[in-house]
Amino acid sequence: MFEIESKNPDEIVITTKKGAIKFNIATATIDAGLAVGKITGPGEFEIGDATIRGILTESQKTIYDVEIGGVHIGILGNIEEKLDDIVADILCTSSVRSIREIEPKLIIAMGNVDAMVSELKLSARAEKKLKIKNLESLPAAKEVVVLS
Repeated sequence: MFEIESKNPDEIVITTKKGAIKFNIATATIDAGLAVGKITGPGEFEIGDATIRGILTESQKTIYDVEIGGVHIGILGNIEEKLDDIVADILCTSSVRSIREIEPKLIIAMGNVDAMVSELKLSARAEKKLKIKNLESLPAAKEVVVLS
């Protein structure tokens, strides 16, 4: 089980039993309270229960593919590059194009929620944090969640 929360549009925090990992799309950093400090840019990392792949895009930005307990989480923000490299059950984005190409089960809105749900013809629900037990606990139909 893990939780996902966000306090601003550029950050996603994933908390597992072994600790919290903060992804900042604007600065392309991962902060997990490690002795080495923040991790910057692309690469492959294992932090606690999470396997993380930072992918460098053509515009020199980093997007993340995170796997925890068989659930894949794509953290893109508004970046629409290297979408073929992401397989996500949960997608953290503000890009309708990314949602259409990746086809996640659950969307965590990062940015202009109204335009996103209008274009996708979906409704959004608000949550303080999202608790994910396992892959089977994800919704059967596509959902948009706004974290606040």
